[in-house]
Amino acid sequence: MLENTGAEVQIRDGAAHLPGLPDVPVALRRSAQARRLNLRVSGLDGRVSLSMPTSLPLSEALAFLHEKESWLRAAVGRVAGPRPVMPGAEILLRGVRVRITEHKHLPRVTEAPNMLLVPPDPHGGRTGLRVAAYLKTAAQAALLPASEGYAKQIGRRFSTISLRDTRSRWGSCTAQGRLMYSWRLIMAPPKVLDYVAAHEVAHLAHMDHSPAFWACVRGIMPDYAHHRAWLRAHGAELHSYSFSARPLAENG
Repeated sequence: MLENTGAEVQIRDGAAHLPGLPDVPVALRRSAQARRLNLRVSGLDGRVSLSMPTSLPLSEALAFLHEKESWLRAAVGRVAGPRPVMPGAEILLRGVRVRITEHKHLPRVTEAPNMLLVPPDPHGGRTGLRVAAYLKTAAQAALLPASEGYAKQIGRRFSTISLRDTRSRWGSCTAQGRLMYSWRLIMAPPKVLDYVAAHEVAHLAHMDHSPAFWACVRGIMPDYAHHRAWLRAHGAELHSYSFSARPLAENG
């Protein structure tokens, strides 16, 4: 079913659509907490959502979308697509851009100045997986001592550390003291990785984001705000690298 509106925005399949090349779908979300219209473009995948107060007429929300169309299309266009990790490509490693370079005499991934050396991959598809495995090992080696150091500062202990490839959060802490981190943090500058460790360790003392929690973070990392800002500004790039073994054409 297709419904045309006076604002030239269409509603179908439960979402608003700005017609054009390309069509831009917008997820509509009513919220009792929303006091105004809030239009967001995900820096990870370019998905668009519009939050609105429950009492706001739909026609006003669609008119707002129509008014913001130029800005919205520009914002969607700025979101980077997947970046396949392969020989010749560049990735961030500890905040430094390095080129992935094949080296026929190396049996495993090895760091070199401004390069990440990888074994030859004649059939293709293995380089990304090898680099991902290397990054996970490097992330574990960095996050474990960082977490131990910060936990010691506040007199707390954690039970376990695990690494995942999460897109919605960089880390988490459970009431049982289990810490989880995204292994992609190893691509960020070391102090940014340390900030996330400090953040999650602080949750061992405060399972919320209260003023007491942020005071705890500040106590173990006084300049945390600078590193938090880096992650907000550049986190989407860390998520944009594709380590899949499949060719990029098959991922879409």
